[in-house]
Amino acid sequence: MDSSNEARHSAAHYFLEGLNEIGFDYLFCNFGTDHAPLIEAMAAFKHADRPAPLTILCPHENTAVHMAAGYAIATGRGQGVMVHVDAGTANSAMALHNLCRARIPVLLMAGKAPFTTRGELLGTRDTYVHFVQEPFDQASVVRPYTKWEYNLPSGVIAKEALRRAHTVMQSDPRGPVYLTFPRETLTELWSEGQIRSYPAERFGPVAAGAADAASIDAIATKLLAAERPLLISSYAGRNHATVPLLDELARFAGIRVVEFNPLYVNLPHDSPCHGGFMPAKALAEADVGLHVDVPWIPSDMPDNPLTWWAHIDVDAEKRNFPMWTFPGNLRLPGDSHLILADLLAALKAKADSGFKARAAERVKRLAEEGKARREQAAKAAAAPGAVGQINPHYLCAALAKALKPSDIVLNEAIRNGPVVAQQLPRTEPGTLVGLAGGGLGFSGGMALGLKLAMPERTIVQIVGDGTFYFSNPQSTLAVSGHYKLPVLTVVLDNSGWAAVKEATLRVYPDGEAKAGDAFGATLAPDMNFAMVAQAAGAHGELVSDPAAVEDAIARCLDAVRDGRSAVLHAKVTKL
Repeated sequence: MDSSNEARHSAAHYFLEGLNEIGFDYLFCNFGTDHAPLIEAMAAFKHADRPAPLTILCPHENTAVHMAAGYAIATGRGQGVMVHVDAGTANSAMALHNLCRARIPVLLMAGKAPFTTRGELLGTRDTYVHFVQEPFDQASVVRPYTKWEYNLPSGVIAKEALRRAHTVMQSDPRGPVYLTFPRETLTELWSEGQIRSYPAERFGPVAAGAADAASIDAIATKLLAAERPLLISSYAGRNHATVPLLDELARFAGIRVVEFNPLYVNLPHDSPCHGGFMPAKALAEADVGLHVDVPWIPSDMPDNPLTWWAHIDVDAEKRNFPMWTFPGNLRLPGDSHLILADLLAALKAKADSGFKARAAERVKRLAEEGKARREQAAKAAAAPGAVGQINPHYLCAALAKALKPSDIVLNEAIRNGPVVAQQLPRTEPGTLVGLAGGGLGFSGGMALGLKLAMPERTIVQIVGDGTFYFSNPQSTLAVSGHYKLPVLTVVLDNSGWAAVKEATLRVYPDGEAKAGDAFGATLAPDMNFAMVAQAAGAHGELVSDPAAVEDAIARCLDAVRDGRSAVLHAKVTKL
């Protein structure tokens, strides 16, 4: 109820209170004219020594959204991003695509152009862009990638809208949400008695659960009789507790585990049951399989039509995929950690000595295959390469020797991504982040978000030259220096877009593009990314001689551990 004796505040004031109530630590911001009421409220909160989320100013929206994502990966808690009307929303769309595919929660907030023109309300249009930045459907820019969208119609429900946004983004499967607000709405005045709070214990998110006992029993029965069981995982390791659990399950049941396009460490890479990163041969031979997400590429890796498949997934429906036709004799939506724990318990209860002996023999064979893969990796890394064309295997193996098991690697090397996976094995949960979507340039901002959440850890971003451009390096380096968030960026420069060239060759192996070496994939050959780093006050090195690789890596890591970001620009084998 309103009372004349109660203090009145702007809707922006209650909006900040609402951000506190949903537990935001940070707002990753690229401000514009639409944020004037919020900036005023932030200043008032600071003057009054009132708590509010800390603001991280990001020169580009790509940095802001991916930085929020990195923080969410590290903490499990989505944060807020503020961008400028339709233009900032458009700059955020690619990042939201990535977060949608990775199921990472974030609240993207954008102003809308003021709706009054002649001074009718505080916050009215007062500049040219307030006319040109008003599309008919601003939310449509990011609608394919959001779980929820809303335009705040009145400040009186600011806290209710924020709680709803937070509940949706944190509910399984998690993902981005989008909230807009006009300036006039944020300038409204409301008394304290008119504003209601919505506590998490009453209005909180929905978590995925376990599977029914009959389904668990069905999978266990199939595994007990299996001779060539296969499990393919990409993002089970988002829950760090699932990694040792999956290892225990694989060892107990003799299951080959393949990480296809891994987003996280799903199984320690030194586990005897780790079957590498390409399921092709195992896929054709498997009699019982468990999988998640996009488990293989059907045109390259035909599956066995006789394989019995169980699909265990927090996102089993795949509603955001127009086409997703991978087999699943049994589909179980739910928390993979809970489901795999129940499955392991069921297997232990049913397993006899014969099963245990067969499983142990499978584990022994898998361990021998793993040893052979490691020997093959060492052989690939033995040749240093030549000046101007360093062998990427050699460089990544040298980097692996310099890193600790707890150091976190972001693999966005794209066509050299398999090299990174092969030469930089990660054995601890949470020490790998991969690309879920198709929007290149995620790893720069994400590395900063990880560092913000875990300042004691060393963060290493590995990219190609094409991806380095996409990652808005001036923005990420500026944020790194401003907020003292040092990370190491390794650029594997193969002189262009190998993915474009290889895609053309796959479709037209003997075509005109091949005959004329005209793939439209070669980028500027004389760029020096080390100087981009130096311009931002970071440490930068350009290395083209294999003999200089180890010392260059050491100097870059010394800089990072001393508090400065570093960029190692390495000229590797050309595309």
